[in-house]
Amino acid sequence: MSPSAVRRAIAGTAVAAAVLSLAACGSDSAEADASGSGETQTVTVGTLRGQPHFYAPFLYEDHAVDGVEFEVVTLDSTPALTDAVSSGTVDFAITGVTATISGISQDRDLTIVASAADGGSGFIGGDDIETVADLAGKKIGYIQGSAPEIAMRLIMADNGLADGDVELIAVPPTEMASAFESGSIDAFFGTEIAVSLATAAGGHSITDPYDTPIGKVNIGLVTTGSLVADDPELVQKVVDTHAATTEYMTDNIDEWLPEMVQEFGGDQEVLESALENFWLRADLNEEYQGQVQALAGAMVELGLIETAPTAEDLVDTQFAPEA
Repeated sequence: MSPSAVRRAIAGTAVAAAVLSLAACGSDSAEADASGSGETQTVTVGTLRGQPHFYAPFLYEDHAVDGVEFEVVTLDSTPALTDAVSSGTVDFAITGVTATISGISQDRDLTIVASAADGGSGFIGGDDIETVADLAGKKIGYIQGSAPEIAMRLIMADNGLADGDVELIAVPPTEMASAFESGSIDAFFGTEIAVSLATAAGGHSITDPYDTPIGKVNIGLVTTGSLVADDPELVQKVVDTHAATTEYMTDNIDEWLPEMVQEFGGDQEVLESALENFWLRADLNEEYQGQVQALAGAMVELGLIETAPTAEDLVDTQFAPEA
């Protein structure tokens, strides 16, 4: 299967439609191929469309380990991606660490087997907001239930700001830049590409968005503990493919980014700017594990989950490459 065929294999964006169309080719598909000829296993991988840090699965076929081929499934949100993994609709997904922690805290069968990209966040304000203290009395956009929300709240607390000191407005990521440009919000803690769009429109960074215990942790490669137990060799092949792909993407942005723009559209200059705020990776070093654990702890403190899963519950380090 050629890369272009893989990209067109399954491109639905409605979660319900994806579940219906892929119920027969999720984790069962890999097992079916393996139990047949034993030569090729087809792996389904979920991701988001049109975002550079989620683009790796579209390039997996170019870097695939022998015996594995990939089908890419696009969904609308990271919670939908983690739902698809835990339900068996897909075998793996590039998805948000926050959504994964939330799922694991609800006893869903999920585990992070590799990192995917760090960063991608920004705390952006207008001309009259120079410091975090200047946010008092202002309207702040945020992405509900996300790692950036948690970082925002940690930063506000460190600067003596409580929820009652500001007006917090939940804004979808795709609408964040336009809400800022229209003046509906005075500032926001959001993600790319909204950060680059707002900066290009005159916004500026208020403070370092990564100066919290959760650091730059963002997205990872997630599968189920069941698949790890049943077919660790396949998991290793997928992680090896993922690692080779992220290494290629880091060194060859000028090759794959124009291809992504052609496939999904977008402003290439803005996307190039966004990529300066991402750090593609595959390893699961001790610092990363500590940041994931800190994120889980912060989610408990903010009431997003009841109990923080342990590091062992969240991350399986046996497959990822060294840093």
